[in-house]
Amino acid sequence: MTTTENDTAKDSSYASEEAPRLQWAKFAPEVYKAMVRLDAAARRGVDPVLLELVKIRTSQLNHCAFCLDMHTKDAFAAGESVERIVQLSAWEESRHFYTEKELAALALTEAVTVLTDGFVPDEVFETAARHFDEAELSQLLASITVINAWNRFGVSCRLVPGHYTAGQHA
Repeated sequence: MTTTENDTAKDSSYASEEAPRLQWAKFAPEVYKAMVRLDAAARRGVDPVLLELVKIRTSQLNHCAFCLDMHTKDAFAAGESVERIVQLSAWEESRHFYTEKELAALALTEAVTVLTDGFVPDEVFETAARHFDEAELSQLLASITVINAWNRFGVSCRLVPGHYTAGQHA
């Protein structure tokens, strides 16, 4: 069997790829452009590797496959390790893979993303405030909020993962 035949045989064993429900950016281009500008403003001053960890963790929590694909590829391209990305879904049990500052950002990410209690606990916010100055913390909160918004578009429209190239939207 040639490589091409092998690839075809392998591909036929996978589930078929579904089309997105809606190409929202095409039909709401001004909203999309505003989101891109908001995303660019939110990321200013945030460490790019930390930002990708936050985006991956948020996307895991929100089950946004499209954003997981994108931000995992961007994290690898930025030099992030396989272990840290793999362990991210269990970061509380894998604390030794992350710095205290990253752990504070991840805890804040979860608290802001999963508002099941209706608020961000004081302890989580205070821990983050010990690791980030007010400007950094404001930018981090903005970044967490923006990726949550992107995730909601991705999940609602069922955007298809697997076609993103690292840095494509940089």
